[in-house]
Amino acid sequence: MIQLYYHPGNASLAPHMLLEEIGAPFELVFVDRANAAHKSPAYLKLNPNGKVPVVQLEDGSTLAESNAILWYFGEGSALIPDDRLQRARMLQWMFFEQYTHEPAIAVARFIRVFLQRDDDPRLPDLLARGQRALTVMEQHLADRAFFVGDHLSLADLALFAYTHRAPGGGFDLAAYPAIGRWLDRCRTEPGVTEMPAK
Repeated sequence: MIQLYYHPGNASLAPHMLLEEIGAPFELVFVDRANAAHKSPAYLKLNPNGKVPVVQLEDGSTLAESNAILWYFGEGSALIPDDRLQRARMLQWMFFEQYTHEPAIAVARFIRVFLQRDDDPRLPDLLARGQRALTVMEQHLADRAFFVGDHLSLADLALFAYTHRAPGGGFDLAAYPAIGRWLDRCRTEPGVTEMPAK
């Protein structure tokens, strides 16, 4: 059976939602990052980069990086558009999530929620960058239901994971009504669920 090595509250959520969405049988394996389980020799055999999540496939092979996991399991499903340009646009938003959105929104949330440091000197810059990312998303979603096409794609799963948790980082999502409507639409999908704490 597929094993998803996860830690709640991080990039594990998007692969978890995808596996739920496509109905793939899988087992969750909790990685206790608070006790540095992601740096243990056993875990580093799965992912030498020491990051979470990782999936271990039935044949024992492993795959890391949440968006690579999304692509692997999403291939052949309705979550990846058939049209070449639409697929590229989906990837554009997934790259946006990795290089613009996550480095600001997820890091601000990590500092505030996990480190519990509201006085961290990095926060003003992270908040400004995160608000710019949210503004780009808001403008894009102003006249469309999903990021690409007319239904859920991998781009939506990738961006949902940290966007819906953005308030923990100090972002007021009430200022972004189109994002709010998009989050609500995503939540109607059967796979868009939270992960267990353990």
